[in-house]
Amino acid sequence: MLRRRNRLSRSRDFERVYRVGRSVANRYVVLYYFPRSAEETAGDVPEPQDVRVGFSVSKRIGTAVERNKIKRSLREVFFVSEHQVKKGFDLVFIARTDLRTLLEEQGNEAVRAKMLEVLRKGNLLVPTEGEGR
Repeated sequence: MLRRRNRLSRSRDFERVYRVGRSVANRYVVLYYFPRSAEETAGDVPEPQDVRVGFSVSKRIGTAVERNKIKRSLREVFFVSEHQVKKGFDLVFIARTDLRTLLEEQGNEAVRAKMLEVLRKGNLLVPTEGEGR
């Protein structure tokens, strides 16, 4: 489970990421990301080396039960992959309608692949051993 300091919870935090941040997307997920500076991390905000993440699922996707299932899946997948993500960013993942079908048919591993795909597009993954720059 994500620690509280690694979650985006305030409306103004989401707004800042949407307004000032950049976005990348694929058929299943939209990712908004915003690099945090040292000044923004003063006070109750986490260290600049932490990643904060939020998840959003539109009401168009389905009932509250279905939306919560998708959010739980996204949180679980991100938690497992968190060590691969560059630090110092605020991230917001927005599920698209096709994600529900993908989750039902192929499960969390397919969701993880699509999430890593958008992180790679945004150049937000830490290079691994043997990976060229």
